[in-house]
Order: sequence, then C-alpha cells, then structure tokens
Amino acid sequence: MLNAPARTVFDAITDFLTSDPTPEAIIAYHLPDDLQARVDELVERNGEGQLTFDEQQELYDFMRADEMMALLKAKTKLKLRNGNR
Repeated sequence: MLNAPARTVFDAITDFLTSDPTPEAIIAYHLPDDLQARVDELVERNGEGQLTFDEQQELYDFMRADEMMALLKAKTKLKLRNGNR
C-alpha cells in the first residue's frame, strides 16, 4: 500500500481559502500547529546547516507561502479600510 503524501503548507492554505473565509478570518489566519512546528524545526536546523536538499525546498515552500499570505492579508486589510467587503 502506498503511503499518503504528507500535508503541505499549500494544502493547508488552499483548504482554508476554499472554505470561503471572511476577510477577518483571512487576516487572523495562521498555520495549523503541526505545520508551524515543522517550519520552526526547519528554521532551527537550517541555522545549524543541517537541512537536506529536500528540506531546503520544503523551507522555501514555507517562505513563499508566508509571502503570499502576507500580501493577501495586506490587500484584505486595505479592502476593509476602504469599506469594501
């Protein structure tokens, strides 16, 4: 039997976004605890120079996802400030 692939940061974010979140929920969004623990581990091990190539790629995915969510949150805040819902 094949093992199910691990949930990625992109899985978590797309699951959240397809749940039709409110603007307030978008602004308040943070990674699920298991994924936050994983990124914390990768950041720590990266600082010690201990990441494999695949782990470096995984950390890069977290960084790109974080950039995207920061931009989404900023645009959502601007939209709310301008009175758009």
